[in-house]
Amino acid sequence: MSKIAIYPGTFDPITFGHIDVIKKGLSLFDKIVVAVSDVNNKDYLFDSKERIEIVKKALFLDLKLNKKKITIIPFSSLTTDLCKKYKSNIILRGLRAVSDFEYEFQLAGMNRKLDKKIETVFLMSDVENQIISSRFVKEIIKLNGDIKKFTTKSTIKLLKKKYE
Repeated sequence: MSKIAIYPGTFDPITFGHIDVIKKGLSLFDKIVVAVSDVNNKDYLFDSKERIEIVKKALFLDLKLNKKKITIIPFSSLTTDLCKKYKSNIILRGLRAVSDFEYEFQLAGMNRKLDKKIETVFLMSDVENQIISSRFVKEIIKLNGDIKKFTTKSTIKLLKKKYE
């Protein structure tokens, strides 16, 4: 039986921090479902269809990751429901700093309460990518800063287009 991990997030836009988590996850799991949130409780720069395309281009065009091991989908349900749908008992989450831990710890606890079979696995991105956040990337590009160290070429191109 293959081990499938669900990696939920907004990915608005995807960063090298997210990508680190995906790459590390691929060494632990047979397949990763990158679940792009379609819930409208945040003020997104890109809609969910755009974010899915950005993630696909970043992972498959820029980085040439294995399409057979990664599925990218929109979702607007509970993550635990998504786990059932994809026959997974693993939620993959990234941690950057201690400040992320409290929220992620509570979220993992709530998911566990919703479904006792669900485990949350936390992975840290590499040190050089731990400070990266989608919010900072958007702020830097908006102010005409250089974001080459934070995300992929195709993502940068789409961000620049958005702020023209």
